Amino acid sequence: MTTKRSDLGLLVLRIGAGVLLMGHGWGKVQDLFSESPTFPDPIGIGPVPSLALAAFAEFFCSLAVVLGVKVRWTAIPPLITMLVAALIHHAGDDIGERELPLLFATAFLALAVLGGGRYGLESLFRRRRRRA
Repeated sequence: MTTKRSDLGLLVLRIGAGVLLMGHGWGKVQDLFSESPTFPDPIGIGPVPSLALAAFAEFFCSLAVVLGVKVRWTAIPPLITMLVAALIHHAGDDIGERELPLLFATAFLALAVLGGGRYGLESLFRRRRRRA
């Protein structure tokens, strides 16, 4: 059972991590629909599929996290994307280049483990169903 304080902390974490990552993801969504998308291919599936997966994780899954929808599940794609960015794409770089993706990965890992708390759409719908 969570307390109001921990639920509020999870809300702050969801909004902070999700909104910041959505800012990065929106550029990827726009790039995906441009005439000549450019993106690295860190896992060997091709630049466009890599871009599509990153855009899905960073924008759409982060939006779901912010809204509090299936947070334990929707936090996993951004977590994986940030680990790929930090540990594969920036593998040869110094810690400064890996710092931001590792910070995002930490936040999304916490959300995947703890869930989103009571202040989100999923909890709101659950409470309304119980009343009906």
